[in-house]
Amino acid sequence: MLYEKYGLVNTTNMFGDALARHYAVGAFNFYNLETFAAILGAARQTKSPIILAVSESALKYISDDMLMAIVGGAHITPDENVALHLDHGHSFEACAQAIDLGFSSVMIDASNLPFDENVALSARVVEYAHAHGVSTEAELGTLRGREDENTFSDTELYTNPSDAADFVEKTGVDSLAVAIGTSHGAYKMKSDKQELRFDILAKIMNYLPNFPLVLHGASSIPQQFIQTINENGGEIKNALGIPTDQLQRAASTTNICKINVDSDSRLAFTATIRKKLAESPSNFNPRDYLAAAMETVYANTMYEIINIMGSAH
Repeated sequence: MLYEKYGLVNTTNMFGDALARHYAVGAFNFYNLETFAAILGAARQTKSPIILAVSESALKYISDDMLMAIVGGAHITPDENVALHLDHGHSFEACAQAIDLGFSSVMIDASNLPFDENVALSARVVEYAHAHGVSTEAELGTLRGREDENTFSDTELYTNPSDAADFVEKTGVDSLAVAIGTSHGAYKMKSDKQELRFDILAKIMNYLPNFPLVLHGASSIPQQFIQTINENGGEIKNALGIPTDQLQRAASTTNICKINVDSDSRLAFTATIRKKLAESPSNFNPRDYLAAAMETVYANTMYEIINIMGSAH
């Protein structure tokens, strides 16, 4: 298994422990050296399992060799419980490429396809992944919103609970991303009183007891970052995330054992850079503002590991 060369693990044991001890593992997307170091550093400080998530577009941006060089340079050990995960792979080829690079977990996202086609493609990825000891995730249902140029939808379709059980049986997937009201991007909720569909989640759990479920589009969109961005030349209006108490409920009382966070880190990073450059317009040393941005992402990741995921040890 190539990922063992990098000290990585797949998600099998970490999800089993999360289900048994009622917490969720955070899957934090990164895009460069700074966000990688901040997220991994927060996991190490809290002794938390962590999933380092990379989208297809982020992988293209960083490049294959550079990404794996960064991972290798971190000197990760298996006892740290770190998985490297392909987020929203949209083809067999994308998932196979990640596995061949040394990823320990892959998501095949064929949720935009008809059910039978989603099953067929997901099952093909599962077969290849399991032959390499890699864990797999698929998605059933559709989340609205935009994550990047590869992951977006204008429609929302909740996961059908009975279809979920059928899907897992036919594909052999190790975890399932479900649609219960989360969404991609910074505009997830119309008001802070909007509720996730825990009733649908309960039905899915009845069909799939003790099976690892995943929440995508689950950033909380900290309002202090929105305020800082807008006070320093940005224009992000009326952005609302998933309320923290609902994420805590999902992590501690349901089978949700993986919660994806992307927008929060982007906002933390951007807010700090905007503020630092506004405070010192003559500064053109990237090390100054990038180091500050990295520290903000580190602190926010620490907060979410402890207060949302409940995965700190």
